[in-house]
Amino acid sequence: MSLNTFGHLFRVTTWGESHGPALGCTIDGCPPGVPLDAGALQHWLNKRKPGQNKYTTQRREADAVEILSGVYEGVSTGTPIQLAIQNTDQRSKDYGDIAEKFRPGHADISYWQKYGVRDPRGGGRSSARETAARVAAGGVARAALAQLVPRLKITGYMVQMGPHGIDRDRFDWDQIAANPFWTPDAVAATEWAKYLDDLRKSGNSCGAVIEVVAQGTPPGLGAPVYGKLDTDLAAAMMSINAVKGVEIGEGMAAAALTGEANADEIFMGNDGAPVFSSNHAGGILGGISTGQDVVVRFAVKPTSSILKTRQTITKSGEAAEIVTKGRHDPCVGIRAVPVGEAMMACVILDHLLLDRGQTGGVRGVIG
Repeated sequence: MSLNTFGHLFRVTTWGESHGPALGCTIDGCPPGVPLDAGALQHWLNKRKPGQNKYTTQRREADAVEILSGVYEGVSTGTPIQLAIQNTDQRSKDYGDIAEKFRPGHADISYWQKYGVRDPRGGGRSSARETAARVAAGGVARAALAQLVPRLKITGYMVQMGPHGIDRDRFDWDQIAANPFWTPDAVAATEWAKYLDDLRKSGNSCGAVIEVVAQGTPPGLGAPVYGKLDTDLAAAMMSINAVKGVEIGEGMAAAALTGEANADEIFMGNDGAPVFSSNHAGGILGGISTGQDVVVRFAVKPTSSILKTRQTITKSGEAAEIVTKGRHDPCVGIRAVPVGEAMMACVILDHLLLDRGQTGGVRGVIG
């Protein structure tokens, strides 16, 4: 049974553990002729890599990606692409004291209950370090999308840290890359810095909400019922470590709206294309993209590895206390931003290829 692969035509299989010698992914289904080099992929990995500031884990990993197959003379060949990232700064001794204990909030106990064996070094396969491979795969997807849909732009950003949300009246796209929290609200970034500093110094952590927008998404991606674009987007975001909730468009807030308020009215634009009055649907209706921005949000729980004493049990069933040592993110949501972007890229490319296979890009004519 293989459950380490996602995608239909653009398929990504990730492999490796947090404290193993390396991790990476195998990508099958990338179209041939896509310009690819390690430097271009590294750009995206650098957004996610640890140790960049005091608000993320101080584990020092270069996250240098190697292309082992599937690329010749700078372009994809259409054969499987193998990407590898070496682990160079493991400190497995940090986990020696917890090998016989289950960390509250972690997958330790569920892995043990399922497999009867677990890797206590950083969580092994359940570690968020696995997401480095997803970001590398997302870089490949972006390169293919740049050729197939040049106007498509995918951007992720944090809209909430702990209980503190952004003020959307202050939304500034240029601010997203200008602060360590990837937030479009400069005032919120300043306030969050103090909030997270206090949490970090006390040995505690917090959660976050990330929003990912795909601007310029073509209409017609996705299929009714079981092949919905939003179904695969929700599954992709939910598969990210520590994610506990996913919303498309208005999401849960749609339950508080009336049908009149929620329905995005449609008009004809001057260029002969439909124009919508709003985007409560998040760019997807009936599982198929409308041509509007595709908007996804996901909630990330607080980092479970904290320097606070918690109650737990041992593998033998005895009561115990535990403090998780090591180097951990006080808010794992910060480095989840590029991961969400990568998953959006992979899903959209996958559905673009599926649509080409089914319809050949044929569209219903309006007007």
